[in-house]
Amino acid sequence: MKQISDKLYISAQPTQADIDHARSLGIVGIINNRPAGEEPAQPDVAESRAAAEGLGLKYWHVPVVPGQITLEQVRALQGALASVEGPVVAHCKTGTRSASLYAIGEVLDGRMGKDEVVPFGRDLGLDLSGAARWLDANAAT
Repeated sequence: MKQISDKLYISAQPTQADIDHARSLGIVGIINNRPAGEEPAQPDVAESRAAAEGLGLKYWHVPVVPGQITLEQVRALQGALASVEGPVVAHCKTGTRSASLYAIGEVLDGRMGKDEVVPFGRDLGLDLSGAARWLDANAAT
């Protein structure tokens, strides 16, 4: 897990040990950015929701197909973050889609410059050039 803001951590698909560690850090929710069935071995969404809620964590499923981010998905991640007191972990296969949703929202809301997106990703060890391309293509959004 990598902390990318006061309220958001990102990660690859978490294991049960990762979720236990997240709880020890005060994480209050999980945002799953993977489409159901993206990979044969990935956990089932309903089972993941039940496991998270069984631990007292909030759970959101905001599936993002790689390269197909929508404004609605960006706003859903922001809404999840705004709806809870405390930090949340968002995950996908590598963390890139989750970080992209966050960065796009930050730019759209004026908290980050578009020119900061790729360096922000680089500092996290992620390639957020897709988020920068999304912003270029959706400049009027």
